[in-house]
Amino acid sequence: MKLPYVVYILKCFDNTFYTGYTTNIENRLKAHNKGEVHYTKSRLPVELINLFQFENKQKTYDFERYLKTGSGIAFRNKRLV
Repeated sequence: MKLPYVVYILKCFDNTFYTGYTTNIENRLKAHNKGEVHYTKSRLPVELINLFQFENKQKTYDFERYLKTGSGIAFRNKRLV
């Protein structure tokens, strides 16, 4: 069963990470790889490292925001990538 909301982590060519949120992961990955996303535009190619599916939009948004905090970045680096 495909859930409607996704938080995803990409690894960029320069070994940085990008964390994002979407309702259509296929289209979002295409946009990244076409250079349509500001952060990843100069860091192509990107590789999908992890994704998390949610039913609830607010929980999805909250998890994405957490992963962009200092403790969330530490959690990502230790447990998710």
